[in-house]
Amino acid sequence: MIIAIDGPAASGKGTLAKRLAQHYGLPHLDTGLLYRGVGRAVLDAGHDLSDEAAAREAASRLILEALEEDRLRGPEMGEAASVVAAYPAVRALLLDAQRRFAAQPGGAVLAGRDIGTVIAPGAECKIFVTASPEERARRRHAELNRRGDAVTYEAVLADIRRRDERDSGRGTAPLVAAPDARLLDTTSLDIEAAFQAALALAETARKTGL
Repeated sequence: MIIAIDGPAASGKGTLAKRLAQHYGLPHLDTGLLYRGVGRAVLDAGHDLSDEAAAREAASRLILEALEEDRLRGPEMGEAASVVAAYPAVRALLLDAQRRFAAQPGGAVLAGRDIGTVIAPGAECKIFVTASPEERARRRHAELNRRGDAVTYEAVLADIRRRDERDSGRGTAPLVAAPDARLLDTTSLDIEAAFQAALALAETARKTGL
């Protein structure tokens, strides 16, 4: 079974995808890490994120197994990922790797912004995870505070809204729910309640094949 989980930044899709993968014993991929990896490579090479050619080159050299997740977290890398993900050439270069991951025998769980619409449109289970911008900003602000990052709630909320606008408005593979995706609004749910809701949706898809 392929489980495609999409949604905006800080909606909880990554955590839910990881837990569903553990529950079903399926391989898991947070596709946002690929774009964060491209952004990290562009910055490490001394280029500006607005340099589309540099981003394309970084994407062509990206090795999934070599991604250092610790260096790809934080608001700076989230912003970088959102910028490079808007380049059609970058998305095209990363497309095959994501589709190969999804096509593994037995299935896989992928989280991102275009899994159900572009990467795995034939996925048996599609979930679009969302929450209000204010709640997503509250969660991300709390997470950053726990890590010791000095950032205000207002700055996090502004970043969330900016990324939402960029992700939803890009010309290639915009953030949008697939027509057959099941909507999961986690605004008023804690992580355990959100997981149980996601699991119920996945079980329905698994049993019915819808």
